[in-house]
Amino acid sequence: NTHRATERERKWNRVLVFLLLSKEGGRESPCSSCFLSRALLDEKMAGLSLQHPLPFAFGMLGNLISFMVFLAPIPTFYRVYRKKSTEGFHSVPYVVALFSCMLWIYYAFVKTNSMLLITINSFGLLIETIYITIYLIYAPRKARIFCIQMFVLLDLVAFAAIVLTTQLLFKGSSRVTVLGWICVGFSISVFAAPLSVIRLVIRTKSVEFMPFYLSFFLTLSAIAWFGYGLFTKDIYVQLPNVLGFVFGIAQMLLYIIYKKKKNVVVEPTVPEHVLKIAELLATPASELQVGIEETGRKKKATADGEGGGNGKAAAAEEGIEIDAV
Repeated sequence: NTHRATERERKWNRVLVFLLLSKEGGRESPCSSCFLSRALLDEKMAGLSLQHPLPFAFGMLGNLISFMVFLAPIPTFYRVYRKKSTEGFHSVPYVVALFSCMLWIYYAFVKTNSMLLITINSFGLLIETIYITIYLIYAPRKARIFCIQMFVLLDLVAFAAIVLTTQLLFKGSSRVTVLGWICVGFSISVFAAPLSVIRLVIRTKSVEFMPFYLSFFLTLSAIAWFGYGLFTKDIYVQLPNVLGFVFGIAQMLLYIIYKKKKNVVVEPTVPEHVLKIAELLATPASELQVGIEETGRKKKATADGEGGGNGKAAAAEEGIEIDAV
């Protein structure tokens, strides 16, 4: 607060100096009036910081939803710990989620005054690290090697390259701009994931692989983080959540249309990581890893409950999960 007050005082001192220098024969220069109006507008928008109730409320709502989403895989990893096996689950969503957390934390530090982005993504970084550690302990050798390779390439090499590039080649506001567009580009790069899920639902006329609550929280989170980006004037937070909102609404509409259809899907379908990566769109990093947990539980319950006549369908469902590796 003291730092912000000092910066505000310096800004108004510059305004007063400019007004004094722009006086011409006792008359105020038109440009000085324009400058004063712009300064007043900037001062008004500066008031919409985290001290203002609207961005703080939207940011806290986004933190709350993202916090719950980060914790969603806990039952999955408890089962992994209990059975000492990853059971065909894929590591990609957790490695990518970790990279996203690191990216948004770096962006928030460079931009400054983005504490709510730092808090939720710091928690995400911690929980994703725990998930990856558990995965590495219980995964088979081939899956473990692949996970380590992904971690090194994405979370170490790629992130280090981004940090070095932005620190050495850009300064000040240009650094924030470049880094912000990198974050937006990363979010857009996974937009194919929800499109794949939507295409699957339309083709199979089944919502088995698109639980309603995931689409609902995707939409709710997109609204919360868009509001945060809007009131803090952060276009790099706004843009990904516009598409996140659109895809969330589309998925809920498809669920309403196809929820009464009970078609049995017997073909290998969307891998685990596609469903999880889709959730990245909703908010910086937070919803990436959730998609498969509910689906995995439904498939397992179906396979355990079906007998002889339905054995083929159950086997097909189990085959889908294995294909995710």
